[in-house]
Amino acid sequence: MEEAGQLKRALIDASAGAISGGISRTSTSPLDVIKIRFQVQLEPTTQWALLRRDAYSQSKYTGMLQATKDIFREEGLPGFWRGNVPALLMWMPYTAIQFTVLHKLKSFVSGSSKSEDHINISSCLSYVSGALAGCAATVGSYPFDLIRTLLASQGEPKVYPNMRAALSDILKKRGFRGLYAGLTPTLIEIVP
Repeated sequence: MEEAGQLKRALIDASAGAISGGISRTSTSPLDVIKIRFQVQLEPTTQWALLRRDAYSQSKYTGMLQATKDIFREEGLPGFWRGNVPALLMWMPYTAIQFTVLHKLKSFVSGSSKSEDHINISSCLSYVSGALAGCAATVGSYPFDLIRTLLASQGEPKVYPNMRAALSDILKKRGFRGLYAGLTPTLIEIVP
């Protein structure tokens, strides 16, 4: 009976995490699209500017309001949700794993599976539990993050037309380990 209760709790935590992650990710997608556009646009640099004729050309996106207007004008409302499916495939498992592992760890540390008993654990143990839950969630969802980053950062002409092509190429060229390229610095970043 105890095992059935733990499984039920894990499913509730995973569902709550996945749903909250999906809602959060979808509602913030426009901001993520704007952020990525700023991150991947090529800026004129002084080092190479003298060698280029367009040395004084401005970046396409110069501010949030201007970027928002341009994206809407050029791509319509759906443009603000470009890449949302790969992002959901990353965030939903991430938050599902994080919620589940965090509850399990806090239950282990407090000696009780009741959430109200988790309040009594020390801030240090709570921090360690959160860090470990974040690491577990990162490991579990990292391949989706890698593919999302590849798709969002590629220029024209596109190297990968879709997620399947990116996944296939990574596995073919780098094997399964290629899906975790850059994991170590990401785990170091996630702990705090």
